[in-house]
Amino acid sequence: MTSPRPETVDEPAEHGAPARRAPVWRGQGPAVAVVAVGGAAGASARYGAALLWPARTGGFPWTTFWVNVVGCCVIGVFMVLVTEVWAPHPLVRPFFGTGVLGGFTTFSTYAVDIQRLLDEGHPRTALAYLAATLVAALAAVWAAVALTRRVSARWSAGREPS
Repeated sequence: MTSPRPETVDEPAEHGAPARRAPVWRGQGPAVAVVAVGGAAGASARYGAALLWPARTGGFPWTTFWVNVVGCCVIGVFMVLVTEVWAPHPLVRPFFGTGVLGGFTTFSTYAVDIQRLLDEGHPRTALAYLAATLVAALAAVWAAVALTRRVSARWSAGREPS
């Protein structure tokens, strides 16, 4: 015998049928959408940088190097701001952190550039690029975090009532 009212989302169906579940998309949809939009913006910015400053064949891939270093620096600033300074809207981190900065930085291209340099017979350039990117990216995050914390502390101290 069937029920006169339709089943609710989490209520089991009659006759041993599995319960209907709410679509996952509904809960994660906004985050997925902002990551996609942010990723498109970040990747477009990276592509624009590559068009403006193309890499020479066999040369040090300066554009990818600087995109990754600048992206890591911005990630350092951003993470301090959203975890220690202010409480942003829940979609800000997925949009900017994962989307924009994830699309802008390109460590997959970094790996491909290293392989390309090796394949083209430039092992010293490949090794220099490998080491320089690693050191510069980590230093950029560290410096950005330290500087942002210092500026934030001074700014907060200046705003406290006397």
